[in-house]
Amino acid sequence: MTDSDAALQRLKDGNARYRSGQPMHPGFDASRRRETAEHGQRPFATVIACSDSRVPVEIIFDQGIGDVFTVRVAGNVCGLDAIGSIELGVDYLETPLLVVLGHSQCGAVTAALTGAELHGSIPALLDRIRPAVERAKLSHPLQHGEELVPAAVEANVWQSIEDLMRNSPATRRRAAAATLKVVGAVYHLEDGRVEWLGEYR
Repeated sequence: MTDSDAALQRLKDGNARYRSGQPMHPGFDASRRRETAEHGQRPFATVIACSDSRVPVEIIFDQGIGDVFTVRVAGNVCGLDAIGSIELGVDYLETPLLVVLGHSQCGAVTAALTGAELHGSIPALLDRIRPAVERAKLSHPLQHGEELVPAAVEANVWQSIEDLMRNSPATRRRAAAATLKVVGAVYHLEDGRVEWLGEYR
């Protein structure tokens, strides 16, 4: 099993514990806090997820302090700041696994899909989601409105991965060298399940 395979299995096993209602809460004690403060962090995975308060990454994967390098932004979009943060995880800290994690009932995706009237900097953020919305509409022509949210959420995961790969030479280089596995996933608020969409190739 490669490092990336082992890292992915750790996340899968942790999510299974979380869903079963029997999490281990590993690495949340004082000794782990001291260890990471004194010796630095060595996360085994980088995860970019939505800012939604219902998607606490370390909890849903049952991981502890220093285990996961987490980047959170509404709609799990890969703009400049998010890409820089991801590169800190995958290139500087050399995590062998990157997960782009969408989630069901995503408000940002729903807003982009329904054309909600929003202000400030939010419309610019939603511009990164709209190509995924159009892709979902084309691939599901019989669905309309909020019926399309699940398909748009999934398409947005792949859109984020494509944006990352297009704009991050460091991530492309590591993926091409097989020192990084990039995986798409969707977290289901309803039952706590992480649905694994597959590996980017």
